[in-house]
Amino acid sequence: MSAAATGSAGIPPARAGAPLTVLMPVYNEAATVATVIARVLAQPCVREIIIVDDCSTDGTWEALQKLAAGNDVASAAGGGAAARVRIHRHERNQGKGAVLRTAARFINADIAIIQDADLEYDPAEYARVIGPIINNEADVVFGSRFIGGGEHRVLYFWHSPGNRLLTLLSNIFTNLNLTDMEVYFKVFRADIIKQIAWRENRFGFEPEITARVAAFRPRLRIYGVAVSYHGRTCEEGKKIGWRGGLRALWVIIKCGIGGRGAGGGA
Repeated sequence: MSAAATGSAGIPPARAGAPLTVLMPVYNEAATVATVIARVLAQPCVREIIIVDDCSTDGTWEALQKLAAGNDVASAAGGGAAARVRIHRHERNQGKGAVLRTAARFINADIAIIQDADLEYDPAEYARVIGPIINNEADVVFGSRFIGGGEHRVLYFWHSPGNRLLTLLSNIFTNLNLTDMEVYFKVFRADIIKQIAWRENRFGFEPEITARVAAFRPRLRIYGVAVSYHGRTCEEGKKIGWRGGLRALWVIIKCGIGGRGAGGGA
């Protein structure tokens, strides 16, 4: 068995029938990516991780290539089909939405979850978050940082009302009652996400995918599940700022007026 990137443990083999593909966008996360991968692979429900590096410049891609040197990891250029971790790279920075569009093409499991590479969300919560889909109660699950009793790091005041405002506006146009539209933990039945053709390449992905899920026909069963949140400061590498919020607002209005997402994934 090959050594993990941290050098402390090997990559465990995939569990028989593991239902989950983890989609991991990565951009300049050299300090945390190996730790996140190790934590993800420790979850019994995980079959594979699809990582797409968005033209990182801090050594992230080189760190991923070290992982790819192991027998249990495959790069886009080659490697075993049964590998649990597969890495791909964009030759120019395109944004989160574009990265997820690339990653979604390679889903092999029945369920897909979006996982950040910066330790803000805990892979140990996968079993609870995917539970409604496993139990055939939901088709899509949104995590929520604003419900439940999980751990939450205390950070910037204006981020919280800003997220709540964007969620409220999204709900007005989609007629949903989500509590956290911007949350990273979004879970989909694999056959559903493969039918959704979003256009936003950057942080406008969140409101667009929400609008498309709301407009999908036949109507999808959507659940919310509380998640913990270990947020970062800007000094620690937090990337989204006020410009991302303005883009999200524009996409909410554009999708709401244009009815984006109607008729399945079109």
